Amino acid sequence: MPDPHRHDHDHDHHHAHAGHDHGPCGHSDPAAFMRHAEEICRAKGTQLTPLRRRVLEALAAAERPLGAYDLVERLGRERRIAPISVYRVLDVLIEAGLIHRIATRNTYLPCNHAHESHAATVFLVCSSCGGVDEVTSDEIAASLTGTAAATGFRPGARAVEVEGECAGCQAAASPR
Repeated sequence: MPDPHRHDHDHDHHHAHAGHDHGPCGHSDPAAFMRHAEEICRAKGTQLTPLRRRVLEALAAAERPLGAYDLVERLGRERRIAPISVYRVLDVLIEAGLIHRIATRNTYLPCNHAHESHAATVFLVCSSCGGVDEVTSDEIAASLTGTAAATGFRPGARAVEVEGECAGCQAAASPR
């Protein structure tokens, strides 16, 4: 029986390990992600400017989540791009639901699906390889809501980041 708390879509895993058979950021096809992004932008009335497109393409092609300065460096190879411009683009892309920010690492990764409002998004951040897996959990959302309600707080978006070691790094580290 499939796990009801796991997304079954193109990017369950947002990292690539040697020996794993999935593409950068879990996107086996960055072009498919860009088509998805174009559809979302059309539906939301968000303009996909050339810089926004380049940022999304860079994130979709990356093997791990990237920081804003990583993006400045990658995109600035053709012409200089100010960090503030990249930060503004990242804010727009987050608002459009096209990327996530991993706060513990101050990095960004593409998102290829809609999030249900009742579930919490849990980012499992590998301390060894820097990869990120994304799962959802109704139980964690309910627990957070209950804990917050006990103090009179009403939560908005529910995202939790957990640092640890992914299965690929654990396997690589275990003696044979």
